[in-house]
Amino acid sequence: MFLGTYAPNVMEKGRVALPKKIREELGGGRMVLTVGFDSCIFGFTEKEWENVTRPELARPLFSDKEGRDLRRKMCSEAVNIELDSQGRFIIPIRMMEVASIRGEVVLIGAGDHFEIWSKNVWSEYKKFLEKGA
Repeated sequence: MFLGTYAPNVMEKGRVALPKKIREELGGGRMVLTVGFDSCIFGFTEKEWENVTRPELARPLFSDKEGRDLRRKMCSEAVNIELDSQGRFIIPIRMMEVASIRGEVVLIGAGDHFEIWSKNVWSEYKKFLEKGA
């Protein structure tokens, strides 16, 4: 289970080293990243990505417009990521733009996945959460 809050360094061109605990939870050198909700990036193990998308992919392709739209959103924004030997990867530019990442990031565990946030955006969102929203 992905747990905790981390502040990894963002190097040139959006390169990030995943914290050891997150790498251990991934259980390998691959993961799936996709644009999340609330201006963040979601990270999944490949197996969990399959579990999360399976119900949406089971919806009827021809008769379920909402299902088609959601399928397109989920899959068109997702990318397979290979970590290097030190657990580093490059956040795709499009995802950095959507998540307003221009400098420091915060990586949070969210149970079945982890999330990458701009430090400033996370700080504001966390205040919202602490108010009992």
